[in-house]
This record gives sequence, C-alpha cells and structure tokens, in this order.
Amino acid sequence: MSLPFYVAETQGYFALEGLTVQLDETVGGHMAFQKMLTGASDFATASEAVVMFNSFKRADFAIVATFVSSNDDAKIVVGPQAGITRPQQLAGKRIGTVIGASSQYYLDTLLLQYGIAKHGTQIQNVPPEEMGDALKNGLVDAIAIWEPFPFQVLTSVPGSKLLSESNVYVTTFNLISRKDYISGHDDQLVKLLHALERAQQFIATSAPQAQVILLKRLGLDQTFVDWIWPSNKYRLTLNQALIKTLEAEARWARQEGQVKAEQSPNYLDFIYSAPLRKVRADAVGIME
Repeated sequence: MSLPFYVAETQGYFALEGLTVQLDETVGGHMAFQKMLTGASDFATASEAVVMFNSFKRADFAIVATFVSSNDDAKIVVGPQAGITRPQQLAGKRIGTVIGASSQYYLDTLLLQYGIAKHGTQIQNVPPEEMGDALKNGLVDAIAIWEPFPFQVLTSVPGSKLLSESNVYVTTFNLISRKDYISGHDDQLVKLLHALERAQQFIATSAPQAQVILLKRLGLDQTFVDWIWPSNKYRLTLNQALIKTLEAEARWARQEGQVKAEQSPNYLDFIYSAPLRKVRADAVGIME
C-alpha cells in the first residue's frame, strides 16, 4: 500500500522537492498512527478504519490525502472441507476474523449484502498470523482477512479456495498527521504531495520498474505482487466516498459495541484539504 513513498524515495522525488524524508517501517497502520501521535514521526500511513476508531477518542489529527484504494484487499478464504462454494453458504459456518478491525467490517457487510443473519454464524476472533493453521486444522470453516494473509493461506493450506467478493468494501490508505504539526507546515505538505504525485505517475507509466522497487524494498515474491497489483489504485484524492465510508464504519462500530458513543464524529473535522487543493484541485471532491 505504501508503494508511492518507496518510489518517491528511490527515484529522488523527495530530494527534488528539497525534502529530507526518513521512512520508518512499521507493521500495521495502527502502530504507525500511534507513533505519529507521540511525535516519534510527523506522519502516519493508515487505513480509514484506523482513523474511524481513533476519532472516537480524540480529534487532534487529520487526513491530508488518500494515496491508494482497493476494492479487493479484504478477502474470504474457505477451508478444504467446508463445502462452501458461494457466499450464501457462509450461513451457520464458523468464520475467523479480527474482531474490531476492518476485516470484521468487511465480513459484516458481506453477510448483510447476502441476507445472512449474524446470529446464525459463529464469528471467531483469530489473529491474522494464526488463520492458516485455524483453517488447516478445521477450527474454522472460513476466514475474512486482509492481504497478504489470504495469499499466504491459499499458498500454504492445500485445498483452500478464494471466496472473494469485490466492491463489498473499498479500503483506503491515507496520509495522516497531527493538527498541531499541519498548522505550521503547509509549504512542506505541498512539496510532499508533489513528490507523491510524481511517484504515482511513475507507477502508472512504469509499472514493471515500480514493481521492482516494491520487490526489493519488502522482499516480496513476484507472484504476490502480480496477485495484488490490479486491485490497488494509486491516486491522490480526498473525495466524498471517504467520508461516507468513515460514517458507515462509525455506525457499524457503534452498533457492534466496538466504541461507546451516542453519536459519530463529524468527519469533515478530520480532513485537511488545503495542500492537496494546491497540488491537484481536481483531486478534492469533498465539500467542506
């Protein structure tokens, strides 16, 4: 998901903008978000779900831009003995997911779309790294999780099959910062977004070279890169769909008891669009 940053660094786009950028590899957007809040970093890259959960706790941060979206990041993988060939057959099955995360939101949305009552399924909290064993050992019939775990399970659990439904949930990865940092660094933000815009143009026009950068940076397998590449849309945006997704996730989190609040936040308060408007005015579709 963070490929534009790797490209901008490797191709020298940060330097061309007069920026010195240090990329701090962190496992998970929620961890990157916490580093940003403590001041260990100036920015974080994280999914909109991380923004939603934290918006119920504090309001001192904002999204500067979305830089990638995917309608196929979260997936359903079914076990070899589950007898599941279509989504409707998930009814009454044991499904492993990460409770309170975007994967559960994806699962709940999928069940709702196919008219499957949640009380008729057995949803179990399974850590991502344990899902392969859970499926292999028959502890669950299916799993709902984000990449790269579906790919890993499909390649390590014989007989497992993909039961993915695109367009159920569009996840985004976003550039986020503290409001106290944003307020005094507009010029740097514009330069940073210019560098990322150049990187995204490079990804669009030089995909093979961009893939090489990704492979070298993360030590990935080309098969996995080929697997995820078509579903990742790299483009700087701030659009109304992001607001709607945040609002939908917030309603879900309240209904499921994931957060305790009578009302959802106003997510316009968590958007700072001024720098992106200077870089690409047509990329901003939010009415503030």
